Amino acid sequence: MEILDICDEKGIPTGETVSRDDAHRDGVLHRTAHVWIVRKKAGGYDILLQKRSMEKESFPGLYDTSSAGHIPAGEEPVPSALRELQEELGIAAKPEELSFAGMFRIQYEKEFHGKMFRDNEVTWVYVYEEPVEISALSLQASEVDEVRWFDLEEVSLEIQTKRDRFCVPSDGLRVLREYLYTD
Repeated sequence: MEILDICDEKGIPTGETVSRDDAHRDGVLHRTAHVWIVRKKAGGYDILLQKRSMEKESFPGLYDTSSAGHIPAGEEPVPSALRELQEELGIAAKPEELSFAGMFRIQYEKEFHGKMFRDNEVTWVYVYEEPVEISALSLQASEVDEVRWFDLEEVSLEIQTKRDRFCVPSDGLRVLREYLYTD
């Protein structure tokens, strides 16, 4: 059973914990870490997105953030982000290879697989800009069906009008874009 820190609106643990299942059943505020894998190209950036497994409890079969996961109780965001990169994609990144881009909130309720899913998270956003070859990745089959490079601006535009292919959080993309384009 995965145990998470309950946190306040700033992502600071309150000292109480909750199981992941209870957090999503009841909408309890908890913490997550997202990593966006990017590569610079002429005129902008590509982002590596993972296609979520059809077995995922939320947004099965849709393209999502490069790597993301819950921050276990007692753990800090960077070690959690590094672990998720390793588990989901087989990338053994070092802490200094992650750049902190910012934070945002996720909050929604939606039914998946016949039951209500309530997400209420404070999310730390990191950017990984080291070279990544898709063919060299080791995907976690229970989490990820495939990965693909997408143009950042095309994804940003598409999610404004339809959500049949991507479930990337719009605020996560906003944080990423602000980070990339303020250098």
